[in-house]
Amino acid sequence: MAATRTQVYLTKEQRELIDQIAESEGLTMAEVVRRALEAYLVQAVDPNAALQGTFGAAPDLDVPSRDEWDSG
Repeated sequence: MAATRTQVYLTKEQRELIDQIAESEGLTMAEVVRRALEAYLVQAVDPNAALQGTFGAAPDLDVPSRDEWDSG
C-alpha cells in the first residue's frame, strides 16, 4: 500500500472513540481512520449519476411556463 502522511485535527471525543475502537479490535489508530474513510468514500454519491438517475422520473409533472417563473 502506497500511502501519504496526512494531518487532521480531531475533537477529544473523536480521538477517544477511535482509540477505543483501535484497542478493542487490535488495530492502530491509523487503520481505524483509513477503514472509516474508505467506508465513507464508498457511500459517497456522484452528483452527476444521481441527476441522471432522476431523468424522466416524473413524466406527468406539470411545470409552469417560463413566463410564470418570476411572477411570484
